Amino acid sequence: QVQLGESGGGWVQAGDSLRLSCTASGRTFRGHAMAWFRQAPGRDREYVSGFSRTGGYTYYSDSVKGRFTISMDTAKSTVFLQMNSLKPEDTAVYYCAADPGTITSQLRNPGAYSYWGQGTQVTVSS
Repeated sequence: QVQLGESGGGWVQAGDSLRLSCTASGRTFRGHAMAWFRQAPGRDREYVSGFSRTGGYTYYSDSVKGRFTISMDTAKSTVFLQMNSLKPEDTAVYYCAADPGTITSQLRNPGAYSYWGQGTQVTVSS
């Protein structure tokens, strides 16, 4: 079983940057699809970015493409989300998720992930 813990959230102004971290413990996340989701109040959980199970492919939602960058430090079992040019609409709780069986066509589906972190709040003021 994989335990996930996020950190790095905070309160920033529009245009600022933040870097979120998701550290896995319990077992390696090798061979797991890894993803960042976010959820704003009153809205569904939304896919932000992620890696395929092999780690060979990265994906981004259209709303963050060109501003956010996902990366991985396998040795530290950590996935990062570098968020630049933040906008007020990026305000949400950001969650890290993992699953060993998520296929490519399901990467954006939160129901396809078994392991979740507790979330970290990102607030962007205008």
